[in-house]
Amino acid sequence: MKATVFLGGGRITSALVAGLRLAGYREPILVHDRNLKKLQAIRRKYGTAVEPDLRRAVESALVLIVAVRPESVRELLARIAAFKLSRPLTVVSLAAGIPLSMLHSRLGSPVKWARAMPSPVCRTGHGLTALTFSKGFPVAARKRVRDLFSLVGTVVEIPEKQFDAFTVTYSSSHGYHALSALLAAAEGIGLEPRFAQLAAAHALADGIAAWRVGDASLEELSQEAATPGGIAAAAMNAIDGGGYRQSIVSGLRAGMKQAKKNAQEMRKKLECSDDVQGVQALRRSQKPRLSKQNY
Repeated sequence: MKATVFLGGGRITSALVAGLRLAGYREPILVHDRNLKKLQAIRRKYGTAVEPDLRRAVESALVLIVAVRPESVRELLARIAAFKLSRPLTVVSLAAGIPLSMLHSRLGSPVKWARAMPSPVCRTGHGLTALTFSKGFPVAARKRVRDLFSLVGTVVEIPEKQFDAFTVTYSSSHGYHALSALLAAAEGIGLEPRFAQLAAAHALADGIAAWRVGDASLEELSQEAATPGGIAAAAMNAIDGGGYRQSIVSGLRAGMKQAKKNAQEMRKKLECSDDVQGVQALRRSQKPRLSKQNY
């Protein structure tokens, strides 16, 4: 039976496998990585099959998930291309900043490409995954990919041109960063750590949960929680006066800038690789062939 195959045994693979196991996913899962210690750790923790041989891993795939760092994608796809795939294969890239057009140029037909950006929170079943598909992506395969990621949280299909903005915005690091800052500030004004954790987690997690399940607007809830002239209102005014909102804007713009930089660097590496391969091919074609006259 064909499996859902992860190429790369890093953090996002671990989070997705944990979420799938939590959801009761019983279809075969196989993980490939060159690092045998990673494979042993994943097999020990989640009971999944592992395969250190790339060719065998690819041959086992119904859905192939590329879960390596962006800088490792070029080499990985070159190795897969050398296998001369002859059967249709659904491949999902989790690599940030590498567009479908670039992926397709490295590994084309019969491969059908999709991109996914899953949150590490998917390990708890409360993840969020953005999806985008290449043109002509088969309907049945599209459903298979959506259903897979739906098991670990919410799935939204968005235009590829918005992928970088989504990636910068949806990261759970925003919540962790805000929680860390609020905890430190609460302890700084004299609140014991255990009470600071309870209060700060409530302020962020429970407040947002109430907004998501209710029908009140964000503005209405903000006014309800921070009565004019009250303690919370004074705190919010001071936070905004300190440049909080602008720092968020600056942070997102910095993230977008980094995403574009990563994509440009990857594009240059791919172009450089193509140039090197072209020169090597030209040299091979121009290399004089020995004949009887040469002896």
